[in-house]
Amino acid sequence: MDFRVEARDGNARAGLAAVRGRTFRTPAFMPVGTAGSVKALAPCDLDRAGVEILLANTYHLRLRPGPERIRRLGGLHVFMGGDGAILTDSGGYQVFSQAGRVRIDEEGAAFRSHLDGEAILLTPEEVIRIQDALDPDIAMVLDHPVALPAAAEEVAAAAERTIRWAERSLAFHRSQVHSGQALFGIVQGAADLEIRARQVESLASMGFDGLALGGLAVGESKDEIAATMRQILPRFPAASPRYVMGIGYPEDLLLAIENGGDMFDCVLPTRHARTGQAFTSRGVVRLRHAALRDSLDPLDAACDCNTCARFERGYLAHLYHCDEMLGPILVARHNVRFYQRLVRAAGDAVRNACFAAFRAGFLEACRQESRTNAGGEPTCG
Repeated sequence: MDFRVEARDGNARAGLAAVRGRTFRTPAFMPVGTAGSVKALAPCDLDRAGVEILLANTYHLRLRPGPERIRRLGGLHVFMGGDGAILTDSGGYQVFSQAGRVRIDEEGAAFRSHLDGEAILLTPEEVIRIQDALDPDIAMVLDHPVALPAAAEEVAAAAERTIRWAERSLAFHRSQVHSGQALFGIVQGAADLEIRARQVESLASMGFDGLALGGLAVGESKDEIAATMRQILPRFPAASPRYVMGIGYPEDLLLAIENGGDMFDCVLPTRHARTGQAFTSRGVVRLRHAALRDSLDPLDAACDCNTCARFERGYLAHLYHCDEMLGPILVARHNVRFYQRLVRAAGDAVRNACFAAFRAGFLEACRQESRTNAGGEPTCG
């Protein structure tokens, strides 16, 4: 994997990544295509939105249709009909979120499928084997996140296991995967900054293509998440991509970029679209709010997407009031485009050495809208 940091503004970075002939600019936001599809959006919608890399989920694709079927059908790129880069997460978060239904030991994680009860054992090696069959451009190691609150001993044990699993994952990847696929390690440690700092040091010495900050937003406060990003992200190796996993509100993305984050993913753009919430340059618009049914305003006057160019808020509110499926589709198109515009603008601000002013201006626009608008647009997230 080739990665070049092209500009810096404080700890914020803008760059270009290339893997297996596919390139994407950073900062990069990856829409989530859990089961091989970004909900409500076709590949052409993602192309129009400017998406250069997206995420799919190893756990869900392992359950259906299965990795060997995807291999036979040509791998994820052919299977999904897309041309951009693809990253698959390891499925660790999905497995460990099944509290009480998973047994974790040194070998791996044993659990039963939530679909049919099948007994499954995910080991570090098996997760790499599955991702080899899926054939994404970037694969992730199996890690052990811990939901908070948790005892200090549990956090430390999970972090140590994450390191041992990372070593096994990397060894298996180097011996078995010869497709040029990149592999990222994952930093765990919950809210313990000392453990996370040691994790960075250990993983950085192994030679991964990139590192991810995992285990965020699993019970910590906003302040703890912010402290983790401020203290840990700048410790990541400077010459490789820094991936902040699972955060998605605009203000959180900008905080992560401010502290050196390069890559991000979250389900919020499409999940919020399904509940009638649109991210805009002036905050969140809640389209189920009755006050919007007579609005002639575009969804976001600053946006260049087709939804904003063709449809008024009143019409979109009508679609949600009638439970028409077109509503979530149109707003998902807008939300994904909004996120792509946000990270592109952040990257431009880094290149122009004005990122702090850009971030402050975005947040102030949201606060002003909150103070002046009673139509359901109170926050950035």
